Amino acid sequence: MPKERIGTKSRQHQAIQKQGINFRTEIGQHILKNPMIITSMVEKAALRPTDVVLEVGPGTGNMTVKLLEKVKRVVACEVDPRMVAEVQKRVQGTPLASKLQIIVGDVLKTDLPFFDVCVANLPYQISSPFVFKLLLHRPFFRCAVLMFQQEFAERLVARPGDKLYCRLSVNTQLLARVDHLMKVGKNNFRPPPKVESSVVRLEPRNPPPPINFQPLPRDFDIKTKVCSLLEKNGFEKKRARSLDQDDFLQ
Repeated sequence: MPKERIGTKSRQHQAIQKQGINFRTEIGQHILKNPMIITSMVEKAALRPTDVVLEVGPGTGNMTVKLLEKVKRVVACEVDPRMVAEVQKRVQGTPLASKLQIIVGDVLKTDLPFFDVCVANLPYQISSPFVFKLLLHRPFFRCAVLMFQQEFAERLVARPGDKLYCRLSVNTQLLARVDHLMKVGKNNFRPPPKVESSVVRLEPRNPPPPINFQPLPRDFDIKTKVCSLLEKNGFEKKRARSLDQDDFLQ
């Protein structure tokens, strides 16, 4: 028997190509086309029928439709009006239409509504600011399953002593439990991005660690403060890459 082809064009993509709609790669439009990966991401989110799900960058709605079939409501945030129209057409005249709410605009400039779970194939250029917007959102959400550029994902999950362990790793892991779920090749997207991708699961720490996120006064001498804390805790001879979250909290 011939092998089943994975990642073939969906009817939605064929229709879009006939209409001459071009995906805007400059704003991160790389549509996830492989239904097996979409299904896997949805399953990893462990959705409940009563859930409200936040999706960022729904594109043509491949993921959106799968989410709508599982949950009470999907709130999709999309900056491109053309993609908004495509998602709306995808569910128009079906029972799923009443479960879809679309926010048109930049998610980084939008006040996020209440949601239980976030599932998204993110525009990669907003990865870092979106992660922290998400993790500082209140009330707490249950988890997020997100597609990132592979190197960014590896930095998120890096542990003390790893080559990629950095400020992003520390700050994210202070606020959430982070797990790498799977790697995703370029050819699972249309158009293919220039980089490989990975899916990561974030689960906010609740209660959060005792961190004060208020801005520091302009006259605050942070260099002296940091040097004092390093000496006090015996860290002056240690490299930051070797310190774990408990060390940084001190």
